[in-house]
Amino acid sequence: MHALDEDWNILLGLFPPGWEIEARQSGAVRRLRGFDSVNEVLRTLLLHVGCGYSLRETAVRAKVAGVAEVSDVTLLNRLRQAEVWLQHLCQELLKENGVQWRGPQPRRRIRAVDATVIKEPGKTGSQWRLHYSLRLPELSCDFFAITATEGQETGEHLRRFPAAAGDLILADRGYSNPAGVAAVFRQRADIIVRLNTSSLPLFGPTGQRFPLLPQLGKIRTAGTIREWPAWVQDQNGRIPGRLCAVRKSEQAIALAQRRLTQQEQKRQRQAKPETREYARYVIVFTTVREPEMSAAEVLEYYRFRWQIELAFKQLKSILAMGHLPKYDDQSSRAWLYGKLLVALLTQKLVRVGSTISPWGYHLWQTTGTQPLA
Repeated sequence: MHALDEDWNILLGLFPPGWEIEARQSGAVRRLRGFDSVNEVLRTLLLHVGCGYSLRETAVRAKVAGVAEVSDVTLLNRLRQAEVWLQHLCQELLKENGVQWRGPQPRRRIRAVDATVIKEPGKTGSQWRLHYSLRLPELSCDFFAITATEGQETGEHLRRFPAAAGDLILADRGYSNPAGVAAVFRQRADIIVRLNTSSLPLFGPTGQRFPLLPQLGKIRTAGTIREWPAWVQDQNGRIPGRLCAVRKSEQAIALAQRRLTQQEQKRQRQAKPETREYARYVIVFTTVREPEMSAAEVLEYYRFRWQIELAFKQLKSILAMGHLPKYDDQSSRAWLYGKLLVALLTQKLVRVGSTISPWGYHLWQTTGTQPLA
């Protein structure tokens, strides 16, 4: 057996149960047409998404390898049809990683928003900024936009994301600024955003600056949660909200301090003393009112977004290569799910690699034999 075929068979053992059945039930594979099996459909799609080849180059390589004989147009249609299938595979692998919603179904439409820069292969490869919104916990992409990386209105900002009344937007500190909070608030939606103390000034009830450091200094025990009323000021007025904070464990604090030290060495610039103090806490600002959601619930919602972010950190490194389909939203969303699938498979491969058998794979994953009890 060719080494690439061996590698693919090992990779197949990492897929969630029923992945081939789901391909037909989701409508991703109705007819094979150019493929001998569902297996080869997925293999060709991952060749395009995972290796960063263009659709045309993928079709040529698949033909030479004897995997499939399809045109680039057919492959694009396959990618479009595979959107729901790839989304399902990502959902199942995230559950294996422990990223699973706890408690009752959310009362609101929960959306995690983010953006990343993609550089296509080659010396003249174009750079694009990918903006996306994921519904949680179902992990469905409900907004997708591709912009240039230079020029007006191309940066990361919450004004880009349309919101409906009642939506709850979860965002990281890159979106922590008055204009972003106001953009969500004016659409009658709410936000939970990680506080960036440099870009999101907060104020007290009488308009004075919120005394953040003195208040945080009162939290001395790991796991202790505190909240305070706080306001954001933009050109149209004041926006009421709450500041919620929890002190990290000593281990998490030590890790955060090491990262700050590494940044200091890299940038040749010393961090401010208050920056090191802020690193002892997780601090978020929210416009959700207290009767609806306690401070602990606010932090739990952000925690769930952070678990998704851990998976996407690896996705972002993989996104640095590849021909992003810019034909329509459906093909772009499917491409995004394919990239996330590659990231999750990589994580799982690393996880099982430390316990894999001496011959390089689990027997029951390749022969159907069940492991001994």
